[in-house]
Amino acid sequence: MRLRLAGAVLLAAAAYYVYLPLPSGVSEPWKLMLLDALFRSFMRASDAAHSLGVCHRVRLLNRVVSWVEVIEARSSPTVKVTDSTLGGVPTRVFQPNGDSRLRRGVIYFHGGGWALGSAKMRSYDLLCRKMAEDLDAVIMSVEYRLAPEAVFPDQYHDAVVASRAFLSAELLQQYDIDPERLCVSGDSAGGNLAAAVAQELSLDDSLQVKFKAQALIYPVLQALDFHTPSYQQNQAVPILYRPYMARFWLQYLGADSSLEPVLLANNHSALDQRAISAATRSKLNWTALLPAERKKNFKPVVEEKGSPGVVGAVPGLIDVRAAPLLAEQEVLGKTPKAYVMTCEFDVLRDDGLMYGRRLQDAGVEVTSDHYEDGFHGCMVFANLPMMSSVGQRSMRNYIRWLDQNL
Repeated sequence: MRLRLAGAVLLAAAAYYVYLPLPSGVSEPWKLMLLDALFRSFMRASDAAHSLGVCHRVRLLNRVVSWVEVIEARSSPTVKVTDSTLGGVPTRVFQPNGDSRLRRGVIYFHGGGWALGSAKMRSYDLLCRKMAEDLDAVIMSVEYRLAPEAVFPDQYHDAVVASRAFLSAELLQQYDIDPERLCVSGDSAGGNLAAAVAQELSLDDSLQVKFKAQALIYPVLQALDFHTPSYQQNQAVPILYRPYMARFWLQYLGADSSLEPVLLANNHSALDQRAISAATRSKLNWTALLPAERKKNFKPVVEEKGSPGVVGAVPGLIDVRAAPLLAEQEVLGKTPKAYVMTCEFDVLRDDGLMYGRRLQDAGVEVTSDHYEDGFHGCMVFANLPMMSSVGQRSMRNYIRWLDQNL
């Protein structure tokens, strides 16, 4: 009897910890709750270790990720998988087996807030393996450096260096890749790097080979407004809570973590911040860039007076290499045709929607793929043990777009 009572109490406690009120439209809410409970547990453990001086919170999280998710490069009957380098940057290569004919090529940057994740994670290995099989394409997944050991612009430089090597005649010949059918892609922070790479290399007239397409999966693209409608609507929706995103930005930009409440209050982008011009503000003016169904009844949060000197202390906040949404229209107009995936229950939804709109205004062909039941990170949860239905749908549609446009 006592064992049953103890079991009931533990079960109730577990259910209380796991349960989280979620919007009614989110896909398979109980799966998301379980995923969030696991992620929250890791985050709290890492915060405790950080507070006690054991190690940096990100290092502990990455150790857990490595232990749970990182797998060796294993080839299959259909795909040869090897660990190599691109311009000196570690990269996992997925190359279809078969006759040596020219194939499409995709360079991919994983997500994780510029601080977590790996190209060697099981979820990304499975994604890239499926892309190689379904597209009969060579996929190169880049293992760029991570915070806190590396901060901006290190991750960006790794992405650019790897992409330049990917576009080189020597590599294209080595892997039998068609120079006319190349794509740069990534999810979340990796989508940020992919967008920044697409901008940078589109301006380089010395390159004989350019990307034909850019495919951005729920990308993070700006850090000046943490009160867009999607940030307001989804601030408490897992797995990417609004404070987590501010923390990731500060880690990426090598800034003091004490600035987190400043960013969350939009004090860093107050109207008295002279470093932020009216032209810069217009590039993320969601009242003009978002459709009515996304703006809903949300109101802009623009402070008259903020915390002085934040942008001066953290110049990456307005650096287009870190925040691609802030790029000039002439730059955007030179980038390749784009695919932009967004999810309704994601704080980053409006980053992607605004970027798609700005690309279109610049004359770029854009496919906007929005998931009304999607949440941040859903596409990499298309396989067991999570196997989210929206993850499977989004992965299929992403690969289908690549197949039809590359």
